[in-house]
Amino acid sequence: MAAKSQPTRMCIACRTMREKRSLIRIVRKPDSVIMLDQTGKVAGRGAYLCNNEACFKKAIKTKSLEKALKASIGDIVVEQLKSQIINLSEKDSQ
Repeated sequence: MAAKSQPTRMCIACRTMREKRSLIRIVRKPDSVIMLDQTGKVAGRGAYLCNNEACFKKAIKTKSLEKALKASIGDIVVEQLKSQIINLSEKDSQ
């Protein structure tokens, strides 16, 4: 029996295809709250990023995150997401 293939998604910053599990999902929920989705199952419009700060910075600078989520993102939300992504990437490197 063949192994089941893993779903792939594209990072909105560097545009590389990777396995869904290796990417970070940021979601805009129906109530317009933007948050990090660690389960990958939160309802709403999602965008995928590589698990590193460089891709996050590029997504903010080029506004590709705002375009993908179809919403403007405030500075406070950006800082919250940035700290969460940094914490996740530190945990993964250990």
